[in-house]
Amino acid sequence: MGTERLVKLFGVPLLGFDESTGKKILFTLVLAVAYVVVRRLLRLASKTVLPPTKASRISFWSQQAMSVIPFAIFALALVSVWFDDANRLATVAGLFTAGVAFALQRVITSFAAYLVLLRGSTFSVGDRIVMGGVRGDVIALDPFQTTIMEMGEAPGEQNDPPSLWVHGRQFTGRIVSVTNGVLFEQPVYNYTRDFPYLWDEIMIPIAYDGDDEQAERILLEAARRHAVSADSIAQDQKIQLEERFGLAMPEIAPRTYYTLTDNWIAISLRFLIHAHNARSIKDRMQRDILAALRAARIDIASGTYAIVQVPPIKIEQ
Repeated sequence: MGTERLVKLFGVPLLGFDESTGKKILFTLVLAVAYVVVRRLLRLASKTVLPPTKASRISFWSQQAMSVIPFAIFALALVSVWFDDANRLATVAGLFTAGVAFALQRVITSFAAYLVLLRGSTFSVGDRIVMGGVRGDVIALDPFQTTIMEMGEAPGEQNDPPSLWVHGRQFTGRIVSVTNGVLFEQPVYNYTRDFPYLWDEIMIPIAYDGDDEQAERILLEAARRHAVSADSIAQDQKIQLEERFGLAMPEIAPRTYYTLTDNWIAISLRFLIHAHNARSIKDRMQRDILAALRAARIDIASGTYAIVQVPPIKIEQ
């Protein structure tokens, strides 16, 4: 209405609401509808073309791209609609950034960590990690938090927080959400990134008068039967370790180490296993070791006390 083309309500002009502002609001609504439609179409296309499994890395990163890229285009389009002056945009952006940075520090930190995680060099969906004191497999990742399928603790980890009732590296059934900001505050341990194997150990105590050489052969035979061999590791994984990290491929073959204690000979068996089925492999190995030790009549030593001298005993009637 009028020469300035202001919008009036019952004859009262609305402050800051003119024809140009109305067009911008209308165009913003059109952009919002287009953004929602395009995002749904992309998700439908990803379900049709890409593998349906949620744990698929290709599917996961495609979904991340389909979420981030349309949103970035939508945000740039909104800025272009509402700000036609670069100086005005810089002033508003500075004030807005300062206010948001003060009020939403944790949120900004989590989103910044998300941008770091998008590189894929820290961990990806399906990786087995320890993040924020939570152990398990990554099943989802969004701009503010990482979702982990929790797993139990191996015997050597059972004193670490949190306390769990599953005494092995198997799922507990709990799904835990960890804020991405933890990435900048605590180390992230990755069990499977680039090299999906772990070195593990089994220690068997043998008495000094036992046949320790036969026990050692039994341990090595069980490891050769169930552990990962050098031939089964992909050649590209060996090359990646050497070229990317500058590490020579360590010894893969199982080995035993002796430790002499006050009570027995501790024979430690070191071997390589897959990270995702560590407990089942160790279970099969220890069953075979126990059966072979029994067949060879080799006893597993235990803590005992020997009385080397008895004081004189006087009995009076």
